[in-house]
Amino acid sequence: MVKLEIIRKMSYKPEEYILITKEVHELVENSGIKNGIVAVITAHTTTGIIVNEALECVESDISDMLEKMAPLEENYAHAHFLPSYGATGNNSQGHLKSLVCGNSCMFPVMDGKIVCGGAQDIYLVDFDGPQMRKVFVQIMGEK
Repeated sequence: MVKLEIIRKMSYKPEEYILITKEVHELVENSGIKNGIVAVITAHTTTGIIVNEALECVESDISDMLEKMAPLEENYAHAHFLPSYGATGNNSQGHLKSLVCGNSCMFPVMDGKIVCGGAQDIYLVDFDGPQMRKVFVQIMGEK
């Protein structure tokens, strides 16, 4: 059995860490799938899916590290007029931070629940907000 669900979240800041752990766990528990796997996948190239401990200090450390890797004030090739969009690309930093974070995570599902560590929370991280964002939750397995 395969079930696809969608989580929609609005970001309100240029960079925002949005916890989606509870929603993903609820979708798995309500899916009817007892044993299998769940994939959490962002639909956007300037967002990331990360798994980490849900502490503000950890979020701050991650943000600081990513800022050092992809600083805002850099001469990015993507920061020019894009005829296909009719605007100047100004989200190069978001693309690079997303690339480092990755766009998905996976967890095993056993007895209808996600198998994970106690400090493993799931974040949608928006690096180009504020915007409405979409996350696919694909649950696969047996009933």
